[in-house]
Amino acid sequence: MARLLHPRLDDVPLEAVLHALSDPGRLAIVRRLHDCDVAKADGLACAVAAPEGMPKATMSNHFGVLRAAGLIRSEKAGVRMVNRLRTEELAARFPGLLDAVLAAASSATR
Repeated sequence: MARLLHPRLDDVPLEAVLHALSDPGRLAIVRRLHDCDVAKADGLACAVAAPEGMPKATMSNHFGVLRAAGLIRSEKAGVRMVNRLRTEELAARFPGLLDAVLAAASSATR
């Protein structure tokens, strides 16, 4: 398996992060990873983080977009791929962005 690339957030433009967060499926993944982060858990496997019923090819594409935008870090753990939000790094690079997007998405779904 090829090694996964995780960009330095200094190299990621805001447009890439906003694009990654603009898709409802990717936003749902980020929301689940954020909830996991708040609960101080060790990350989530792809199938757990993705919305139920999402096809594997779509799931793989979404995680690739999120990784390329610097939003997540994915690491191999046995046969699973464990994903975590890069919360602290994102907050340092784009202060308040993730919280604002997640709050806006939550209020839009009510």
